Amino acid sequence: MPRWLLPEHIADVLPAEARAIEELRRRLLDLYRSYGYELVMPPLIEHIESLLTGSGHDLDLRTFKLIDQLSGRTLGLRPDMTTQVARIDAHLLDRRGVVRLCYCGPVLHARPSGLYASREPLQLGAEIYGHAGPEADLEMVELMAASLQACGVGRVRLDLCHAALVPALLAMNTVAAREQVDEDDLFTLLQHKDTPGLRKLLAPLAADSREALLALPALYGVLAAGEGRASGAAAKAGAHAHPRAEDAAPDCLARARAVLPPLPAISAALDDIRRLVESPLWARHSQVELSADLADLRGYRYHSGLTVAAYVDGRPDAVARGGRYDDVGRAFGRARPATGFSLELRELAGLQPAPALPGAILAPWSDDPQLAQVVAQLRAAGQIVVRALPGHEPEQQEFACDRELVQHAGAWAVRAL
Repeated sequence: MPRWLLPEHIADVLPAEARAIEELRRRLLDLYRSYGYELVMPPLIEHIESLLTGSGHDLDLRTFKLIDQLSGRTLGLRPDMTTQVARIDAHLLDRRGVVRLCYCGPVLHARPSGLYASREPLQLGAEIYGHAGPEADLEMVELMAASLQACGVGRVRLDLCHAALVPALLAMNTVAAREQVDEDDLFTLLQHKDTPGLRKLLAPLAADSREALLALPALYGVLAAGEGRASGAAAKAGAHAHPRAEDAAPDCLARARAVLPPLPAISAALDDIRRLVESPLWARHSQVELSADLADLRGYRYHSGLTVAAYVDGRPDAVARGGRYDDVGRAFGRARPATGFSLELRELAGLQPAPALPGAILAPWSDDPQLAQVVAQLRAAGQIVVRALPGHEPEQQEFACDRELVQHAGAWAVRAL
């Protein structure tokens, strides 16, 4: 095997792509800073029991594991950064009140998430701790939409779901009946909307619970026209009024109320989604389409409330995911309300048009102190100055040199090439 070959689903990042990724990273972290988010940098590796706290079987399978030669304990290479940031908030910062944190770094997957997915995604995200109300969920979803807008992806569809629905429906059954249903298989079948498979898996459950779970795959679609967005002249005037839900065709949330049992947990979950949809902020985000998919459960299993997945044209899979995960901090000694999202920076950078090479200044190689001073001044002013090494003057340089430094009348000056 050639020594230059890399493992499957692992790839180098070459200059043009690296430049696009880095520019996008800076743009998004600056956006988060403008919202008041502080940057943290968790370690790439830590003890496996800390890394996988509350994350479920799916993340465990995607985690590279190894033995620490110093302690003999099992370590994991992080497959996701959310639980790490929750640990920082709960155990290290130990602040009271609201904390906003953001992060960016590589994660490593033992198995790729898709046929063409990288096993080394570059994950960027933002988290809010300390507020259990819908305002934090709304800020999280708005920041996700603003992030995708900053990436220049055009139209965005946000699919809303709620992690409390399935547990509430399962809780209608006896413990003995629930133990006969593998929850990992249940979540997989719901994600794939595999009704025949679901019907077979759910056979041990009570009829009302079984029929409600079988209804979830069909409960999806764009939310009723006008909801979450002022219409016509009202939107231009900044009005906060919305058409009444009963005046519009029933959307999937209305259908969900009709077919799902009227349990308090289910009513509260549907209220959470409706409250977010009816926010007046969506009048400012005309490129965002809001929809619901009550079987879209592809997020990690630490989610405990409202969840959201973002889709863009030309990509079958979600480009960003997020949601509420109030229970993760408990394992680190302090239960904290929490919500957040993450996105894969390399994938989003690939959706943008290739950036043009920035213009640069070509400078000759010389020991002239005056030339060195001029080069330093130009670089300090933000210009790119490329020194042509001796014997390589006619070669193509790394950047598009559209100007050059020349000596004229005893002084160095920039002129167009």
